Amino acid sequence: MALNFFDQFMSPTFMGIPLMILALALPWILYPAASKRWQDNRLLTLQGWLIGGFTKQLLMPVGVGGHKWAMLLTSLMVFLVTINVLGLLPYTFTPTTQLSLNMGFAVPMWLATVIIGMRNKPTEALGHLLPEGTPVPLIPILIIIETISLFIRPLALGVRLTANLTAGHLLIQLIATAVFVLMSTMPTVAILTATVLFLLTLLEVAVAVIQAYVFVLLLSLYLQENV
Repeated sequence: MALNFFDQFMSPTFMGIPLMILALALPWILYPAASKRWQDNRLLTLQGWLIGGFTKQLLMPVGVGGHKWAMLLTSLMVFLVTINVLGLLPYTFTPTTQLSLNMGFAVPMWLATVIIGMRNKPTEALGHLLPEGTPVPLIPILIIIETISLFIRPLALGVRLTANLTAGHLLIQLIATAVFVLMSTMPTVAILTATVLFLLTLLEVAVAVIQAYVFVLLLSLYLQENV
């Protein structure tokens, strides 16, 4: 049994060896690779249809220059959805509850969009720091505010993903603990609480998918501003 509610977010180890690499590599094993046959089976067809539909929806508002990011953003979406959902299973670990990992995803991707904007259209990229028609006395203040909002984007990406998943896991563990405690004293209340726990678990599956989608969608919006 965990000593406290936050032990579940500690990086797992086995005989002193960190298992973070295994937790990050395992999701790719779960997806079947494309076969060399003329026609794929139902699973591969469904997988290709979902990935193709998501890629089209994600890159529809992005310019042609941003379509080079299609494989990268789609792979990131599939990866985040997989590890988020797998983290809801018993005796598993969710790597995306670690802020350091999420920042490792957010900072390089955000920085790449900024560099692309500075390289392709530096005037428009710098123009975002000062809205058109700003009074002269407010120009220094607005430039500082817009610069801070620009550099806070990766932090917002990482914290949003971490906070939503951490809060959901904590809430599930709290309600599950209440079910075990109430089972011997108040069985009726325990059953009702277990029903709430089941509904919350379904909600957390949706949150795991939505948060991964929001993470990638915001990256695509940042890319749209710079291509």
